[in-house]
Amino acid sequence: MRFKVLLSLLMLSLSAGAAQRLVSQDVAGGAVYGSELTPDGVTGKVPVVLLHSGSGPTDRDGNSPLLPGPNDSLRMVAEALARRGIASVRYDKRGIGASALPVWKENELRLDDYINDASAWLQKLRADPRFSRVVMAGHSEGAQIAAEACKQGGADACVLIAGAGHPLDEILRDQLKTRLPPPLLAQSERVLASLKAGDTVDNVPQPLMTLYHPTVQPYLISSLKHDPRTAIAALAMPVLILQGTSDIQVQKSEAEALSAAAPKAKLVLVDGMNHLLKMVGDDEALQQKSYGNPELPVSPQLIDALSEFVKKP
Repeated sequence: MRFKVLLSLLMLSLSAGAAQRLVSQDVAGGAVYGSELTPDGVTGKVPVVLLHSGSGPTDRDGNSPLLPGPNDSLRMVAEALARRGIASVRYDKRGIGASALPVWKENELRLDDYINDASAWLQKLRADPRFSRVVMAGHSEGAQIAAEACKQGGADACVLIAGAGHPLDEILRDQLKTRLPPPLLAQSERVLASLKAGDTVDNVPQPLMTLYHPTVQPYLISSLKHDPRTAIAALAMPVLILQGTSDIQVQKSEAEALSAAAPKAKLVLVDGMNHLLKMVGDDEALQQKSYGNPELPVSPQLIDALSEFVKKP
């Protein structure tokens, strides 16, 4: 495993209109690995975007083993930015992809670890003389991470894509109230209240084990301490909120909650874009297909809004 990781770090590959190289960043307890994409044919300094994936085992390209197949959404965003003269770095989080090293154990992971890792990347990019401006863009849970890392790591601007506008406990309660029978909903509330108070729970009902498995409870406890509205309100740099109107995982109201917490932030609603940044409109079949089809491109409107924001002085 170690040999394969070291070998991969020496490999160079080319992407359309861009030069790609594999990079790494030392963080507390180990290192995380990613891909840097720089535009070809551009002289002088260029802006760079640090891309952060969403929750769970989602890798640098936006793919997850929990989905029907790859969608390559974040890889497509990086390649589209390169064609606009913008560099990018995207990386596998602790315990995911090339960063799935033995040192990272699920029960030891915290949201703050991801925030600190992203901050370390931002500081590294800010010190790189090739880059004129450093922007971080986080997708889904990565938006929460970006909002906090941008302040901590000193980004020049921050982008939140399909990010939640309410704390995790509020979101879970809202989602579960119509999906669980009353007795099980009461059990969920008991567990959630305990986690919110910072205490783990031993007797989790089996039907709720996927949500509240003992190994993920410490991570949930750390996540419940963060409010995305507080994080975005604390940002002094320019902020862009991007949200698709066909997102079935994160509703438009979440973006509006973020916007209300930070009135100076720019809110862009992309009509017809779903959670995977693909254009699906009201087509349910295309919505399902997008979760396992890397052939569907990401939204051009998303790339337009993101590129314009990144290049804005």
